[in-house]
Amino acid sequence: MYDIVIIGAGTAGLSAAIYGVRAGKTVLVLEGENYGGQIINSPEVENYPGIAKISGFEFATGLYEQAQNLGAVIEFEAVTRVERDGKDFVVYTDEREIPCHSVILATGAKNRPLGVDKEEALVGAGVSYCATCDGAFFRGQATAVVGGGSTALEDAEFLSAYCEKVYLIHRRDEFRGEQWLVDNLRKKENVEFVLNAVVTDIIGENSVEGVRVRDTKTGEQRDIAVTGLFVAIGQMPDNHSFAPLVELDGGGYIRAQEDCKTTSEGVFAAGDCRTKTVRQLATAAADGAVAGLAACEYINRNE
Repeated sequence: MYDIVIIGAGTAGLSAAIYGVRAGKTVLVLEGENYGGQIINSPEVENYPGIAKISGFEFATGLYEQAQNLGAVIEFEAVTRVERDGKDFVVYTDEREIPCHSVILATGAKNRPLGVDKEEALVGAGVSYCATCDGAFFRGQATAVVGGGSTALEDAEFLSAYCEKVYLIHRRDEFRGEQWLVDNLRKKENVEFVLNAVVTDIIGENSVEGVRVRDTKTGEQRDIAVTGLFVAIGQMPDNHSFAPLVELDGGGYIRAQEDCKTTSEGVFAAGDCRTKTVRQLATAAADGAVAGLAACEYINRNE
């Protein structure tokens, strides 16, 4: 019987583990893939407070080793479901059933890919899903943002302060995002709207050198020279396995506020898997701390 089982070994999950074991609780972290989450693919991180520059791999590995050295048990097994057992819970994997007093869901969310050739291969070599994380590396260069929601508009706004040119590529001629963001971007001389267009190819072998777009109305193709391609077409949480236990919103995110408490007492959600406005490395770590301490408080209250 573990005190806390954490599902997901990203920044939020490992931060929760650190706070849990430091509070004297037994903690098991279960991860179905690799530790670190999305940040492990970032070649450089420059926006985490107190660390001037570090690679995503170094950051994630440091967090993993810190949690493990403090006493957290980290095992690589995919969780299939979680069930309540009175005030406690049972976590199921393909291999076993694990009883515990509290559960922290830190499953993260995956960036929705464009689905074009070379996209995955060039992540970190020009392809990015986070303008605030990587935009400064493209200072004085030409970049493209793909998407039509507020995130894409905000990314283009952010990049326009650093980049010589920003192309905003959207498959329609109207945006889903907030109109004031659209109006602001139209005023910027270094932002060009490429509407009714979809990216069909990424140009470049070892790094991004450009994108090929197709006009959805005329079929005409155009090559645009850029060194950075920022994809902002949404994220994909993977929380359906927990839907019977916790409430999800329309996008599949777990309903939980800044206290990280879900609709099910004793179950907490931390990081990108929960409903939130800002999804950054610092906020994931903060969620982990909040959820870890909240789980400890729940256990202490029920002892």
